Amino acid sequence: MRICDLKAKEVINICDCRRLGYVGDVDFDMDTGCLLAIIVPGPGCFCGFLVREKEYIIPFCDIRQVGPDIILVNVDLDKATEKCGI
Repeated sequence: MRICDLKAKEVINICDCRRLGYVGDVDFDMDTGCLLAIIVPGPGCFCGFLVREKEYIIPFCDIRQVGPDIILVNVDLDKATEKCGI
């Protein structure tokens, strides 16, 4: 599977059935080539001119299933949310 294929899939958290968004980027280990996490941009902020204030970094071990249209994850959003360095 290619990164562009991942970007076309919507990420859904099975804990609360929340739609997190679409994969925006991936994090991988340069030495081993292993996928470490997928990164999903957080919701846009209207007052901030649609600038992303946070993003979800979802470790590979929290991915439960990759389907043709969606990626199911089991993640605690408080631990996976990171502030963007804007």
